[in-house]
Amino acid sequence: MRAPYTTIRSARNLAAGCLALAARGQTPSGIRAAMHPRWTSALCVAPCPNSWAIRAAARLADTAPRRSISTPGIIHGLLALAACQSPSGDPATGDADAARLRIKVTYPAELDEGPLTGRLFVVFAPSSDPEPRIAGYNSARQRNGEVPIFSADVEGAAPGEAMVIDARADGYPHRRLGGLAEGEYWVQAILHRYTRFERADGRTVWAPQDQWEGQRWAFSPGNYHSEPRRVRIDPSAEETVSFALSGEIPPVEIPPDTEWVKRVKIRSEILSEWWGQPMHLGAVVLLPRGYDDNPGMRYPLVIEEGHFTLDPAFGFTTEAPAEGAALFSQMRREAGGMRETGYEFAQAWMGEDFPRVIAVTLQHPTPFFDDSYGLNSANNGPYGDAIHQELIPYIEANFRLVGEPWARTMTGGSTGGWISLAKMLHYPTYYAGTWTYYPDPIDFRRYQLVNIYEDDNAFIVPGSAPGAPERMFQRTVEGQPVGSNRQISQLEVAQGSRGRGAGQLDAWHAAYGPTDEDGYPKRLWDLDTGEIDREVAHYMRDNGYDLRHYAEENWSRIGPDLVGKIRIYNPEMDHFYLPYAVYLMEEFLESTTDPHYGGEFIHGAPMKGHGWSPFTNAELVRRMAAHMAENAPGGAETGWMGGW
Repeated sequence: MRAPYTTIRSARNLAAGCLALAARGQTPSGIRAAMHPRWTSALCVAPCPNSWAIRAAARLADTAPRRSISTPGIIHGLLALAACQSPSGDPATGDADAARLRIKVTYPAELDEGPLTGRLFVVFAPSSDPEPRIAGYNSARQRNGEVPIFSADVEGAAPGEAMVIDARADGYPHRRLGGLAEGEYWVQAILHRYTRFERADGRTVWAPQDQWEGQRWAFSPGNYHSEPRRVRIDPSAEETVSFALSGEIPPVEIPPDTEWVKRVKIRSEILSEWWGQPMHLGAVVLLPRGYDDNPGMRYPLVIEEGHFTLDPAFGFTTEAPAEGAALFSQMRREAGGMRETGYEFAQAWMGEDFPRVIAVTLQHPTPFFDDSYGLNSANNGPYGDAIHQELIPYIEANFRLVGEPWARTMTGGSTGGWISLAKMLHYPTYYAGTWTYYPDPIDFRRYQLVNIYEDDNAFIVPGSAPGAPERMFQRTVEGQPVGSNRQISQLEVAQGSRGRGAGQLDAWHAAYGPTDEDGYPKRLWDLDTGEIDREVAHYMRDNGYDLRHYAEENWSRIGPDLVGKIRIYNPEMDHFYLPYAVYLMEEFLESTTDPHYGGEFIHGAPMKGHGWSPFTNAELVRRMAAHMAENAPGGAETGWMGGW
């Protein structure tokens, strides 16, 4: 492939261009830098595997047409490039040496007649237990980089045709295969298969159809994988290691219904028409004590918003907790607060004195993520319509729910926190209230730590000293940095091109952003350079996804229907830098008049993190039930509040 010719008109773009080319393992065929020559003397940098970029910048600075630019941008960019050497010797955005090793993967006609399109992953694990594909997925999901993965797109591969992972493949935590340490690994290949969607908006896209696994490429039914094999790997060796896909992931095993828990799945006509493929919605329904014994009783609804799950609301389980570390278990331990286990919650739920409400989790996976974020969007389609016109009415009709706005409440944290608040603001007459916890960014002036309307780059802190750390994406409750925006951007690239990796950044792009020219989510920032696309930022704001902006712009219309309905719980050391957007929302809501919003904000300190709650889930449900009972219209049945 021809190396790109890059025109650089500012210090920021010079740094970004050099970083992007270095990340791709490419040397530019030409760079035009417009800078004053006195900045050349400021380029005092340490040795770096990508030092060609620094040498080129310094050399071309002396010869290019001269314009005055700001000092910090060029120094930040080049010093960040010079500092890109990680402790292992593998640059954060590139690799010292291009790999000569090739991983060749094929599949036989007996497995599939083909052709196949999707994303090929090859995982390099330290052991065979769990299977490398599972270990690699879990490592990527937790963003810890403990199990390296590499991937590449596959388009129309026929049986026997080589699908290749080589020096051009994307990877995490190593950007390229050349960064992988020589040694013995348990290696496994897996093909995450894509479906062709001919959408109602006139676009045709290839993306993974969720198979009720919640967009998890290592577990998606129908994906093909090789057998794990112990292999000695030397990325610098000019050799080919071959794997054959031979296994297929079976359908998801849906847990059986019980006395307390029922599961539903319906075909959405709204979404099926839009996507041009059968699309489904579902729910896990948690029934109250005495449901079968009181066929004349109708119940209020509590929705726990969040990611796709087959589990009932609030982790309800009649089985005592098993030993073993779950994903994000350390984060949950650090978060603090009063939340109980699902088993402890169940003891309260099944008790005689507990309010008789029905609690549900909703399932609305999309081809881009494990949930839709609950609103209509350009990329995901009309999920807001489908949820409110098909799914919730189906649940209410089939489980004897009241089916009135005063008898519907929501809660949720993180993604579920954003969904609960977004649905409250966009459907203010449909719900009685939300109890929102540590929501994903609700004011995009604090998109975690980025102001997407004013900052030029998501990686570099404006005005920071040369060589300062880049923007973080994750921390501990003590403030220790865990991962940066640059690192999670690299992970998103490794998990899928064109927004198809079901990662967090691309989930936001699919939910909030416009489509690109081919119908895929248009990204807010370049995942290689961090350069922010202001057009995308303004689209997100102007279409109602910046929730603080939406609330402020529409308060005279929606405010009267929101009085007393918004409660937000905010841990001040949230692991993902989410409190700062909450503070801006609080500033606006507390300033409201005619009407005043009449809700509450509670902040958790000290050192309260992602997952914190000021009370137990059982107490939360009691509060939600009491709110609905207090706001029930005259004559409405509220016997469910007192128990039997």
